[in-house]
Amino acid sequence: MRIYTRRGDDGETDLRSGERVPKSSRRIEAYGTVDGVNTRVGTAATDVDDDDVLDALQTVQNGLFKAQADLANTDKDDDDPRVTNSDIERVEALIDGFDDELEPLTNFVLPGGARAGAKLHEARSVARRAERRAVALDEDEDTGNVVSYLNRISDLLFVLARVVNSRAGVEEDAPTY
Repeated sequence: MRIYTRRGDDGETDLRSGERVPKSSRRIEAYGTVDGVNTRVGTAATDVDDDDVLDALQTVQNGLFKAQADLANTDKDDDDPRVTNSDIERVEALIDGFDDELEPLTNFVLPGGARAGAKLHEARSVARRAERRAVALDEDEDTGNVVSYLNRISDLLFVLARVVNSRAGVEEDAPTY
């Protein structure tokens, strides 16, 4: 099978339902940005040397694929991938578990720190962008639980960045104004 089909050369692409839409549509922008989050999470994982953080990142990546499938499908059947409340609760449990080892926040923190921590901060910022894209799509079409899920993913990535930095002995810097 060839990787290229030439079907996208006219500026359109197929949704999971088979519907053709412009590549500039809000739906494509939303799930394409989720793909960007997933890529950055994978890139960050290459610098993580911590099994429980790696397990959490694998959970994130699989969940992001589900979010992409959810956003890419306008004609869902009962067995199609969808972000559920249990997906959100799973992420919340990860946040709570990792956050328990951190000092409480008293101010904003500058993104950065150890290489893996900095990459997780970058993934978090792209997750916020993906959330905004999903919110824009949700203004026209119901996106189900995807917006809430992406909101929690960005929170988890922030906590994981802090954990990675803490475990590496890197202190967080507060912004100066």
